[in-house]
Amino acid sequence: MSQRVLFLCTGNSCRSQVAEGWLRHLGGDRYQASSAGTHPQGVNPLAVRVMAEAGVDISEHRSRSVVEFLDQDLDLLVTVCGGAKESCPVFLGQVKRRWHWPFDDPAAARGTEEEVLAVFRWVRDGIRARVEDFLREE
Repeated sequence: MSQRVLFLCTGNSCRSQVAEGWLRHLGGDRYQASSAGTHPQGVNPLAVRVMAEAGVDISEHRSRSVVEFLDQDLDLLVTVCGGAKESCPVFLGQVKRRWHWPFDDPAAARGTEEEVLAVFRWVRDGIRARVEDFLREE
């Protein structure tokens, strides 16, 4: 049976979407990866772009509210930003493990298009490394 993993951040627009994409891509059917936000804002087009550069298509992802998952059992809940960790609601279902992977929000980056994309790529690559570490430990 596959493990249910939920990646949670505030907006469910970048970091949690990227994490979901990487786990789906690298973990295969051993995992049911999902993502959600405490205040969903829609998927950031730059997150879609930098993941496509890495060969992972998240263009069909949608931004979801954590409320959709509150009564579900999870094997792992991963918060990927400080805001989600601080405002993480109480889950009514069973959560076996909780982890926190702090990443700065790439959507807050300022500068030229290339400078902003560099931040998105840095976060993308950092999240990939964390997902790969997770898969090695499992």
